[in-house]
Amino acid sequence: MLATGGLPAQAKQAAAQETPHYAFTLKGKVVSVADGDTLTLLVGKRREKVRLASIDAPEIKKDGARLGQDMAQQSRKALADLLASQTVIAQCFEQDRYQRNICDVMLPDGSSANQRQVAAGMAWANMEKRGRFLRDASLPALERRARRDRLGIWQRSDAIAPWVWRYQCWQLGQCS
Repeated sequence: MLATGGLPAQAKQAAAQETPHYAFTLKGKVVSVADGDTLTLLVGKRREKVRLASIDAPEIKKDGARLGQDMAQQSRKALADLLASQTVIAQCFEQDRYQRNICDVMLPDGSSANQRQVAAGMAWANMEKRGRFLRDASLPALERRARRDRLGIWQRSDAIAPWVWRYQCWQLGQCS
């Protein structure tokens, strides 16, 4: 049974049991969505890139040499539909090497856009490097449920995690 906001009650309980250690907060209007896990906020007069923490969405085509994955546009659209033109609060952990803020983007019901993307089958719980980037313990259960229900990316049995895709396709040139 799903709780309000489209997340299973069990996942909300797991998230509530662990208090993340945020380093800073951004509040701003969503002005663009680049892909299923990256957006831009207008904070005051400056633009801030935000990478959703703990998730990894299918890769968008970058150029002729770096092809995109199946469901990348659908994942981007799902995030855009969820957040477009809204003012949101991003609870952030750090900045990455690309100067993106790594954040949980909070929704009015207490869940996060990060959780919604995984629950809808629009992103993976980021288990790259044995879960080094996973800060939300509720995400693997949300991913298992989306897989079981064959939602989004899980409609295909051969879905490839983006961190594997980036290596196989973009670095080794073995795109399928």
